[in-house]
Parts: sequence; C-alpha cells; structure tokens
Amino acid sequence: MQLPGCLNAPDPHAIISLQVSKLANNKTVATNRKARHDYHIGEVYEAGIALTGTEIKSVRKGMISLRDSFARVENGEVFLYNMNVSPYDAGNRYNHEPRRTRKLLLHKSEIRKLAVKTQEKGLTLIPLRVYLNRGLAKVEIALAKGKRLYDKREDIKKRDLKRQVDRVLKERNQY
Repeated sequence: MQLPGCLNAPDPHAIISLQVSKLANNKTVATNRKARHDYHIGEVYEAGIALTGTEIKSVRKGMISLRDSFARVENGEVFLYNMNVSPYDAGNRYNHEPRRTRKLLLHKSEIRKLAVKTQEKGLTLIPLRVYLNRGLAKVEIALAKGKRLYDKREDIKKRDLKRQVDRVLKERNQY
C-alpha cells in the first residue's frame, strides 16, 4: 500500500540539498598556505586526528596553526609533528601541550603506501588543511617534494603573467 503523495523515485531537490549540506559540513579551520609555495604537491590523503577534549574545542574555535608542521610514518603509524593547537581558554588543569605529537588515523593500506613512498628521496608528508566533517577533525596530508629556488621564481612569473593577461582581458570586456 502506497501513501498518497509518496513516490518511489527520490525527489531531485532533496538530492541536491543533501549534496549541498555535505559540502556545508566541511568547515575549513586552518590551511597551510606556504605548502603550495614551498612544495610540489602529489597525492592527497584524508586522515582523522586523535585529539583530547580541550584540543577539539580549540580546533572548533579555529585556534590552530599548521606552520612548519609535517607528518612521519613510524612503526606502522602516522604522526603529525609541530601542529600548534592553542590551549583552550576554559581548560584549566586539563589543558593540553600546544605542540605535542598527534596520531593520524588512516587505513593500514594507506599507511603502507605512505611508508614506501616516503622512503624515496625527497618525498615528505605535509598537512595542507584541517577541517571539520560532521563534528570530527580531519586533516588533508599530501606527499610532497620540495621546490628549488628557481621553481619558486618560475611559479611567481607564471602567476604574474596570468594576472596581466586577466587584467588585459577584463579591460577589453569593459569596452
């Protein structure tokens, strides 16, 4: 028996709103802007972060910095170093150490891949951004290779050239 007004086919508006709400759930808390300047970014992985109670409260308030942070594979586990999570204001004696080493939560197969690839010369794990997904803190880590000085100069030249082209095209479109 089917109720009036109910259809077996899903409502397309409901599907679109569900997709929009999934995108709205990912709230970026911190980004590592220097990473794209200093490194060639390769594969990107999503990992959970093992945090204490006062740490997650600080992360939700956006009191976090990824400057100079990196990840390392040790004994089949991935750890994030030098990520600064400021102490929580109301944390009193239960507060955390701001720059403590934090464990990243990944699947075993991903950890094995990362372990093999980081053994290669010049590849390292760099966090790109920290975001909240349905209330859980996640970090995007990337396999990256350091840029040389001439690579950075080349990127700056490309960016300046693109700005000039965009500026000229914008001026032509106004007339």
